[in-house]
Amino acid sequence: MMSKIFSKSEINEAAQKLRDGELVAFPTETVYGLGADATNETAVKKVYLAKGRPSDNPLIVHVAGEEDVKKFATITPAAKKLMDQFWPGPLTIILPIIPGALSQTVTGGLKTAAFRNPANAATIELIKTARVPLVGPSANTSGKPSPTRPEHVMHDLDGKIAGVLDDGETKIGVESTVIDMSGAIPTILRPGALTPAELEPVIGEIQTDHHKVGANEVPKAPGMKYKHYAPAAQVYIVGDSEWNQVHELVDTKFKDQSAVMAVDHVLDEYPWDETVTFSLGKNVNDAAHNLFDGLRTLDNNEKIQVIFAQEFNKEGLGEAYMNRLEKSAGQQHLKNQAL
Repeated sequence: MMSKIFSKSEINEAAQKLRDGELVAFPTETVYGLGADATNETAVKKVYLAKGRPSDNPLIVHVAGEEDVKKFATITPAAKKLMDQFWPGPLTIILPIIPGALSQTVTGGLKTAAFRNPANAATIELIKTARVPLVGPSANTSGKPSPTRPEHVMHDLDGKIAGVLDDGETKIGVESTVIDMSGAIPTILRPGALTPAELEPVIGEIQTDHHKVGANEVPKAPGMKYKHYAPAAQVYIVGDSEWNQVHELVDTKFKDQSAVMAVDHVLDEYPWDETVTFSLGKNVNDAAHNLFDGLRTLDNNEKIQVIFAQEFNKEGLGEAYMNRLEKSAGQQHLKNQAL
């Protein structure tokens, strides 16, 4: 069965599919999510199956607003401040759940759950029409680059889900910031579009150095444990001073098997000749927006075995960009390689 692309005029039909226990991908301002009724354990299990996702990787629950969260979790005063300031928006908040309120299939067996109120009018209408919160991991095959267009979703999941609600290309392009509000000190578990500099004036001190977990530890948020965002080709991260080396490598060793992802001034600086290139735009904001689209575009070219991708400073949105790029590269920086 082929999956359907639902227009925004067909939200009622998409919502009925969700109520029937089927999967519908939905747009957010960050990436497309794979939606299922968060209160239907059978439907949630279908999400793991469709994605090929590890079962101990918890799911984010997407809600239409704060009132939806109260049915499932305890909202701390600091968490309420964040909701008041940044919802709807690219901020996922981890909270202690009410015992038994959510299936362990959603929480990964933890006593916490992650909640998000996305800044996308079509998806908010979908949640309200379905009358249930939606789990929503990225709507892609697990481990592959996240989808920022409906066609990315269809590439990975056509035939595995009921369909995708089409709202065009997403605005931000990297997933939401995940902040854990269940402990003594708020902790960023995944960097995203909202930075600590924006969050700390609202709630005070934030811990920012806990982005990974051990092999036997259950992650509280997606992207902390398993390899993510990876195309078939090996990605190498390139610093500003290393483009001469890249130019030599693609002109000799990797001649017609490599691709370059960089901002426009880097692409304009060298004659890349027959090398495949992908523009990340003009700056780090553009790069974050275009990163997943670039990885997916290059992944569709079977000749490409190596991708050289531009490094940015881990400041502002650069931290989220580098978090995703380092995971897609398996932490492989060109400066550490003997190529």
